[in-house]
Amino acid sequence: MTLPLRIGTRASPLAMAQTRLVADALRAAHGWGPERIEIVPITTSGDTIKDRPLADIGGKALWTKELDRALAEGITDISVHSMKDVETLRPAELRIAAMLPRADVRDRLIGAKSLAVLREGATVGTASPRRAAQLRRIRPDLAITLFRGNVATRLARLDKGEADATLLAAAGLDRLGHPEIGVPLDDLLPAPSQGAVGIETLAAAKRTVALIEAIDHRDTHVCVAAERCLLEGLGADCHSPVAALAVIADGQVHLRAEILNADGSLSEAGEARFDAGDGDAPRALARQLLDRAAPSLRALFGA
Repeated sequence: MTLPLRIGTRASPLAMAQTRLVADALRAAHGWGPERIEIVPITTSGDTIKDRPLADIGGKALWTKELDRALAEGITDISVHSMKDVETLRPAELRIAAMLPRADVRDRLIGAKSLAVLREGATVGTASPRRAAQLRRIRPDLAITLFRGNVATRLARLDKGEADATLLAAAGLDRLGHPEIGVPLDDLLPAPSQGAVGIETLAAAKRTVALIEAIDHRDTHVCVAAERCLLEGLGADCHSPVAALAVIADGQVHLRAEILNADGSLSEAGEARFDAGDGDAPRALARQLLDRAAPSLRALFGA
């Protein structure tokens, strides 16, 4: 690897903001000047196709495949990802070497002060099966409409009256400088890896791996890894409504998780405590959830 270090990222405003956080952390860790890092914006398929659910057009790989190709072809040295947009199973030649400290994991409701005050039959815009299922469980009367695009696009659609409300990740709003937008929803378990930013490189690039590991936030990495192991155990994909959150408590990982069907009428929830790095425990929790689930709910996970 030669400097400047080339950072591949999606070209959206949020992705660029997250990449600048990574660049700042690397400069601080290694005493680098601005010239030692180059940010390489890359337009992904997920950024260009906005009129269909992600699950119907290729899943989370639409956010990563162009970044992976840039790494493989030597165009970039590392990639920056929103971890909730990264497929559970990654190519063996790639390594997620570090994560930044996790931001606020909650969703925020925009357009109303609470879910309870939304009018009967109100329309809520979201592209997330998890959010849609959780909303329908709380308010079966709500109509869900597809909202895709970056934060600005979804807020603009809300302003145009295409929906009465929408949900956005607090972490993204905060990183874009909008902590005042929306009302945090404390009772909704978030998406696995929500609020986490990961840095990935070629596994064989040992020097690059070492540079990146210098900015790794261990607790975040441990917790997100546990959530991703749960997803692996569930066999979850973009169609599967899954919520999960791991935190470090009393020196152990405390993982809470929930699986739902599309309208939220069926769900199974559970939790587990285990040592950091124990990938078997989240997978065991996944099996417990599936074993207890109704057949139609299990079927959503191919079980």
